Amino acid sequence: MLEITTLRNEKPRVLEGLAKRNITDADQKVAAVISLDDDRKRLQTELDDMLAERNTLSKQIGDLFKQGKADEAKTARERVGTIKDEVAKLEDQLRDTKASLEEQLLDLPNVPHTSVPAGAGEDDNEVYQAHEGDLPVLGEGAKPHWELADEYDIFSLELGVKLTGAGFPVFRGQGARLQRALITFFLNEAHKAGYEEFVPPLLVNEDSARGTGQLPDKEGQMYHVTKDELYLIPTAEVPLTNIFRDEILAETDFPVKITGFTPCFRREAGSYGAHVRGLNRVHQFDKVEIVRVAHPDKSYDDLMEMVDYVGGLLDALGLPFRILRLCGGDTGFVSALTFDFEVWSAAQQRWLEVSSVSNFETYQANRLKLRYRDAETGKTRLAHTLNGSALALPRIIAALLENNQTEEGIRVPEVLQGLLGQAMLVRK
Repeated sequence: MLEITTLRNEKPRVLEGLAKRNITDADQKVAAVISLDDDRKRLQTELDDMLAERNTLSKQIGDLFKQGKADEAKTARERVGTIKDEVAKLEDQLRDTKASLEEQLLDLPNVPHTSVPAGAGEDDNEVYQAHEGDLPVLGEGAKPHWELADEYDIFSLELGVKLTGAGFPVFRGQGARLQRALITFFLNEAHKAGYEEFVPPLLVNEDSARGTGQLPDKEGQMYHVTKDELYLIPTAEVPLTNIFRDEILAETDFPVKITGFTPCFRREAGSYGAHVRGLNRVHQFDKVEIVRVAHPDKSYDDLMEMVDYVGGLLDALGLPFRILRLCGGDTGFVSALTFDFEVWSAAQQRWLEVSSVSNFETYQANRLKLRYRDAETGKTRLAHTLNGSALALPRIIAALLENNQTEEGIRVPEVLQGLLGQAMLVRK
């Protein structure tokens, strides 16, 4: 959630940034927020004055009676009664104004970083780092991963339909062990890089979903357990970041680095075609997430460290990748700057997104009330939050299967061979 002081003091920057998101009525939205905040301040002042007058009169009434000034005491008592009614009205107005103000603020996305290019959608994203070298070329008869899955008994989409529905693959045998090896590899690497590992819940309450921006923006994409008012997590970012909700950190705590592996659940509306076949788009998938809480002056250095880290994972797996800087129209609602990683799928002859690494600046922290205490002034300031996929498994597995297929079997990357216990995946 944007800070009102930012909207007031940096309005030109805010409007310029929101224009990159193609928000045509940003000026009116920002003006409405500022107007509501003016109303809030006015009502709060009136309420404070009323309460102060009531307290003063209440103290005077007893003294007036003691002094024999019954008429003045009676007048004061009547005024206290009137003030009570006026206070109740002001409290109702103030509560409604605060609710409207919060609703308007929740409707405003984050302001993109100055480096974010303008654009309408994914076609306008900028190639930040292109792949160097040749892309893998497969021989005649190469198969996409959904055909290899059946040939090698890696996973079954049909069994997932039987158990649950479309978009819930069931991994088995060497496919299940490949998943486990990847998860272990990613978590081990995160540990080496200084990330503390957590095992968070897979269900969160509304406060947690609102704190990281899933509500109200992505309400339709989350599975909602209505009886208990809980949500299945779309990413480990939600519970991991909410660990710090309502916390005040010390400057010496930075940078906070945590990681966690979870299944993720998303109700994304499916479409048809090869681009969503197999593991290209599913409703449940496994992912290792990295999260940072950073000092505002250093968060972009932290972001680039995270970008380098994710790139190192893909290098270790031998997967060709490129990095995109998302344009304003494709940047997530709560993000100020996002880098997407895409790996090359040799069988599908296209790039597959496998990771997003983002800096949210103070947007999430403002919702979370996540602050730190300035060592010099002793005052509290909002921290910056960042997160990244490190990594999401479905398209990683798709690319590994497709790019490494040979006549003898599917080659397993060297870093996974010890964890998997074999150097090749074999046909069933």
